[in-house]
Amino acid sequence: MGNTVAIIGSGIAGLACAIRLAKKGHTVSVFEANSYPGGKLTEIQLGGYRFDAGPSLFTLPEEIEALYKLHGLDPKSHFEYKKLDSICKYFYPDGTIINAVADIEALKKEIHQKTGEPKKNIQKALNESSFLYESLSPLFMQKSLHKTSTWLSKLAFSAYGKLLRFNFNRTMNQVNEGSFKSEKVVQLFNRYATYNGSNPYQAPGTLNIISHLEFGIGAYFPTKGMHDITQSLYALAVKVGVKFVFNTPVTKITIHEGKTKGVVTKYGFHKMDRVVSNMDVVATYEKLLKDENKPKKLLKQAKSSSALIFYWGIKKEFKQLDLHNIFFSNDYKAEFDHIFKQGTVFNDPTVYLNITSTQKADDAPEGCQNWFTMINVPNNQGQNWDEVIKEARVNILKKLSAQLGEDIESLIEEEDVLDPIKIEVRTSSSQGALYGNSSNNRYSAFLRHPNFSKRIKGLYFCGGSVHPGGGIPLCLLSAKIVADNFE
Repeated sequence: MGNTVAIIGSGIAGLACAIRLAKKGHTVSVFEANSYPGGKLTEIQLGGYRFDAGPSLFTLPEEIEALYKLHGLDPKSHFEYKKLDSICKYFYPDGTIINAVADIEALKKEIHQKTGEPKKNIQKALNESSFLYESLSPLFMQKSLHKTSTWLSKLAFSAYGKLLRFNFNRTMNQVNEGSFKSEKVVQLFNRYATYNGSNPYQAPGTLNIISHLEFGIGAYFPTKGMHDITQSLYALAVKVGVKFVFNTPVTKITIHEGKTKGVVTKYGFHKMDRVVSNMDVVATYEKLLKDENKPKKLLKQAKSSSALIFYWGIKKEFKQLDLHNIFFSNDYKAEFDHIFKQGTVFNDPTVYLNITSTQKADDAPEGCQNWFTMINVPNNQGQNWDEVIKEARVNILKKLSAQLGEDIESLIEEEDVLDPIKIEVRTSSSQGALYGNSSNNRYSAFLRHPNFSKRIKGLYFCGGSVHPGGGIPLCLLSAKIVADNFE
């Protein structure tokens, strides 16, 4: 006999958790404050342009496929995607362009030709990233770090003997500077710290694990756009009996004698045996568990960076641009110092440009492109965001215009903006941080909130603000950890 389960929030982790728990025979109800599922993984339409509003990189598609296979369905009949031959184009201030292709031999040749970096250095770094992934992924990404059984497992004992190679005691930048001769290649590999909102000059070298996701496993694109991940999983959840209640924020998790009893919404009290919060963990404690003891030290951990995104409908097609494009800052360290130490935005920010119309033509009118234009910014600490946005827009347009040899502002015919305050309001992310706590110290992996409450029986947590971390793959894995540990 299954339990009745309330899931708070229908972000990617909430959807995946609902699908997994339904398979286990539980009766699942998802309460969502917004009128739509998906959390950050949603879309917007501006005139004839469609934009994926949030996450734009798709890796580990097998974690999506696993949810269909769990219910005996063929994933390919419900969700289509393709592997990218070109992962990302990197544009440097001096005019150098590196096309990071999926073929490793071609990648090494490209980087060597453009930077002079010896191919053996590139291969060695990729091998190290692969080693980190093979050694740590089964432990840190697939299991709860908050159960004794994890640390007494064969996987753990195998990892203990390799501790020095994991580079916990060196920063990502220190490792990369020791691996490469070219500053351009160091910058390219340092960039992976931004995949979980961290600073490569502070975060442990262990984060070099991230590059393996793209170069070792591959980057992909859902043929209907990133939002189709949300749409497909929502349809699957409904198909397997999950109930969704939209426009209905949960206002309280009811606890009695140390156990969850249900949730409260505008419709009253909903009796539930178990509760899973896909809401940001800080907001969960501050808003829904006001009367309970809070893990104050954990909740006060420094938060990750946030994002400032301009959605631009561009009335021209730039053939030299790809799906993923990076325009690097001339001073990467200064950029991260501004974000993490000064709480401001550098005047020469690194610009990420995502253009889905390069893969999905109907995302923009013919001869046009949909530019998802993003820079990393500090989380919300009370900055004057109107001023920050105004200044950043000028600097971004100046940078892109110079690099592309065109007045970009004159080509913008549609525009919308997403900033840390809007991110916080729409997704309840503490301070508008995209990835919960930052990973800017060697213990960060161990400082994330567990996927269950140690104090309250029947209370669980999934999503980017808890273990194992932010980003689509880790959110999906957090849902798996919850389901695997469901009691």
